[in-house]
Amino acid sequence: MNYQWYPGHMTKAKRMMQENIKLIDLVIELVDAREPLSSRNPDIDELGKNKSRVILLNKSDLADARYNKEWIHYFEEKGFHVLEINSQKGTGIKSIQGMVQEACREKIERDRKRGILNRPVRAMVVGIPNVGKSTFINAFAGKACTKTGNKPGVTKGKQWIRLNKGLELLDTPGILWPKFEDQQVGLRLALIGSMNDEVLHVDELAYELIAFLKTHYEGVLKERYGVEEEGGATEILNRICIARKCFKKGEEPDTMKCAAFIMDDFRSGRLGRITLEFPE
Repeated sequence: MNYQWYPGHMTKAKRMMQENIKLIDLVIELVDAREPLSSRNPDIDELGKNKSRVILLNKSDLADARYNKEWIHYFEEKGFHVLEINSQKGTGIKSIQGMVQEACREKIERDRKRGILNRPVRAMVVGIPNVGKSTFINAFAGKACTKTGNKPGVTKGKQWIRLNKGLELLDTPGILWPKFEDQQVGLRLALIGSMNDEVLHVDELAYELIAFLKTHYEGVLKERYGVEEEGGATEILNRICIARKCFKKGEEPDTMKCAAFIMDDFRSGRLGRITLEFPE
């Protein structure tokens, strides 16, 4: 299956970000802690060069805790300020203000020497679709400033949000990039819901997820669904269909229905804390 999704509004969004970057002191990039590299848009590094940078590992409660620590170390080695957060529960949110001040310390000091006091740091919040930018901003601001949704592409335009006298945020739409050179990246993005599910085959996604879990998280499927993990992904999915009584008429396993709830179990964390890619 070829994984690709780049609706027209993303081209417009990227152009808007390029036009506004000159107003920005800091780029706050949200990534999905389950796949921190695959959920980074490679265009962001070019867009944010010469700017202070913060990476937030969002949805860290859904990712394997041991790999969260490894990914923090990985990005810090590359010069980023990094924090793991959970926007929905508010975990880590209180630490961000201090990290912003630290990341922009040189800029704040430069302003002070010029006699410019209390000019707020202007930060652009970026990330791919469905990584949780709007939920993060609402949690950070302590009020509902933006629309949120569990479908990719809820935020369509830009909006400035003044958090306090020291910080202003520019919220931007989630954008992917036009072509995935590595289809494994496209697959991982599809697994976490960063593409529109309507353009994907959910049964193929479930087969890929089952194969990954069997290799890297042995026993997870057995614990959740009470099935043996021998054989290929197709056999295992059929066993889960039978165990969960997912049948069409005539006792034929309903693999599409079964695949959909397996994907939902993974995305919601009901399969446990799972990381889909690991630091080199």
